[in-house]
Formats: sequence, C-alpha cells, structure tokens
Amino acid sequence: MRVLIIEDNPKMASAIQRGLREHGFAADACHSGYEGEELAAVEPYDLVILDVMLPDRDGVDVCRNLRRREITKPVLMLTALSSTGEKVAGLDAGADDYLTKPFEFEELLARVRALLRRGQATEGRTLVFEDLELDLYTRTARRGEDEFELSNKEFGLLEYLMRNPNRVLSRTQIAEKVWDMNYEPGSNVIDVYISSLRKKLDRGREVELIHTIKGAGYRFGIRT
Repeated sequence: MRVLIIEDNPKMASAIQRGLREHGFAADACHSGYEGEELAAVEPYDLVILDVMLPDRDGVDVCRNLRRREITKPVLMLTALSSTGEKVAGLDAGADDYLTKPFEFEELLARVRALLRRGQATEGRTLVFEDLELDLYTRTARRGEDEFELSNKEFGLLEYLMRNPNRVLSRTQIAEKVWDMNYEPGSNVIDVYISSLRKKLDRGREVELIHTIKGAGYRFGIRT
C-alpha cells in the first residue's frame, strides 16, 4: 500500500514516513499544499495523510480540490486544532477521518488501516489464499505448518500480490504500489524480492503460488 504524507513539519513528516515504512507501507512525503495536491492527483496512492495548516494553502482547500478533481482515495487530516468547527470543515470538504495533534503513532496506524479496509468488509487481520495466510499486524506469513518472517518490502510485495490474485501484474504496477518515488525504473530490485518470496513460500512445495509471465510480469495464484 502506498501513502502520501503532506505535512510542512519536516520532523513530523519524517517520523510518520519512517513509521509507515517500518510497517510495510511505501510512503512519500512533501511539505507544501500545491506539491501535495499534484502528487495526490497523478500518482497511484492508496491514501493521503494531509495536514490542515500548510505554509502555502489550507489543507481543507487541498482536500476540496482533490474531490473536485474526482480523486476518491481516502484522506486522513491532521490538525493542531481540536474545535468541532475545524473538523466539520474538513469532513465537509471530503476528508474521511481526522486526527488531532499530538497523537500516538499507533493510533495513526490504526486509522490508516481502518480507512484502507473500507470497501473490503470481509477483511480482518489476515489475508488468506489457499494454504497461505498473511498476518497484516505481525507481518508474518504462514503456509501450512511453516511460518516466515518477512522484511518490510517482502511484506508490502506479498500483500499487494495477495490482494490481486490471478492477475498479471507488470513491474510498473508493482513499483507504483509497493515502492516509493525513489524507485529506479531500470532496477532489478522487484525481481530480487520476488525471488526472495519464492524461496520462502514456494521452494519445495508441490503447488507454487508466484509465477513469472514472460514479457509481462508476475501472477500470484494457482497455475492453470
């Protein structure tokens, strides 16, 4: 899952970005409303964390403009003001949730997960496909009797694959959802992480789940 943080305080933006990455998200950060609006409008983010008080424009205006541009991704607004009027203004502008500063990162993380679960009513703590189970909280995978620890990027990659079973996913699609803006298109890093997941999940198994589609990308599912 890919998240954009629009926050003018560099320390806070960096802390949120670091925390999300540690929990398997691909996270980008910017510090102005204009830049944030353009990034949110053109990049395939799954969620936007948006500060209300930005140096160049009001975060409420950024949110309103995104909705006018028919950008429907969830928006979690951050504010130092706890008045009801401030929150109502943001919600009326199209925000999906509000969090008042200061806050604990665990609460931010819980709200992010809740927003991303909307529209996926059957999803709980785990994703399951055949005999593979991915715990979204501990970031561990279990296949049969075997449990595997996953790196942050392995977790993000496997989560994306499991949310898109039996679809051919190009390297570009995977990069857009699992990697941040620092991804280099010519890099073989996706292939390296695919190989790592295969060693953990498929090696020695009669049924393999991760398949290379020559010239197209990768597919997660049962070979037909």
